[in-house]
Amino acid sequence: MTINQVLTTDYHTGGEPFRIVPEPPVAIEGATVAERRMLAIGNPDVDNLRKLLCFEPRGHADMYGGFITPPDDEGAHFGVLFWHKDGFSTACGHGSIALAVWAVQTGRVARDPSGSTTVVIDVPSGRVTLRVHTADEQITGVDFVNVPSFRLAPRVTVATSRGDVVVDIAYGGAIYAHLDATGVGLAVTPEHYSDLISIGREVKWALNDSEHARHPVDDRLSGIYGTILYDDLGTDENGNPHQRNVTVFADGQVDRSPCGSGTCSRVAVLAANGHLKPGQVLVHDSIVGTRFHARIVAESAVAGHPAVVAEVTGMAYRTGEHRFELDPADGLGTGFVLR
Repeated sequence: MTINQVLTTDYHTGGEPFRIVPEPPVAIEGATVAERRMLAIGNPDVDNLRKLLCFEPRGHADMYGGFITPPDDEGAHFGVLFWHKDGFSTACGHGSIALAVWAVQTGRVARDPSGSTTVVIDVPSGRVTLRVHTADEQITGVDFVNVPSFRLAPRVTVATSRGDVVVDIAYGGAIYAHLDATGVGLAVTPEHYSDLISIGREVKWALNDSEHARHPVDDRLSGIYGTILYDDLGTDENGNPHQRNVTVFADGQVDRSPCGSGTCSRVAVLAANGHLKPGQVLVHDSIVGTRFHARIVAESAVAGHPAVVAEVTGMAYRTGEHRFELDPADGLGTGFVLR
């Protein structure tokens, strides 16, 4: 692969990085974003670009980003192909929030003088809508409205090194297993970081190829993307459920934010269990203390599964602009990861 330079703009959403590549220097083929993802998985040029921007020394094991693509049709402003250490993901809520802020800040989507600008993005799991809120020239927050989310399987028993555990499995643009951290003797705090990763990986790989991880409509969306370990913190002063979570996704990556698509999956589980009703707000904290708010904005069904449309509110901040290069004489090439 010959790359002279790659220009990126980096953001973080709730502490989780997102590296935006507005003009990828390699061809990303496909008629839709979902098709581009499948073709990119087997394309060494696209995959090497992912590695270059994600792996050390230019990135790290928990790096995340996206290649901007054309939309599927004129109904969206643009598309995005999400990537991380282990490949290309189907959804990314925190990345979508960052992209919405980027789109308005750069003028790619014109700012609405009403103070609420709609940004529509095609992602591998479907079409998502974001509302960027502004006061004067300042962006104050972003609402992420996801594809329908639904519980796939309740109370699935999984054998682990910490004994049998019980998880709920739900889809929120990607499929997640939900595990109460206290059930394995842990808490969602930085002190338990390594143990949370270990059990999260165990649960993911134990379930990844099971019948419980099959998407009922599109098999390209099948497989456990991550394990959400959560602490139930009771309710806030308004009676809304308050939880803290960490999402261990791909192969041991840790989302520093409360996880956008994971939060939608969490909303689906809580709604199915009767613990979150329309009109209530899920107060959702991350392992580093950042926060999303989520609520149900619509109810529907997907292939016989009761589903909800979740809206997640958060904020992203720009951290820098970069020009990356690959020296052809560099023996490390596109880089490495130690985890």
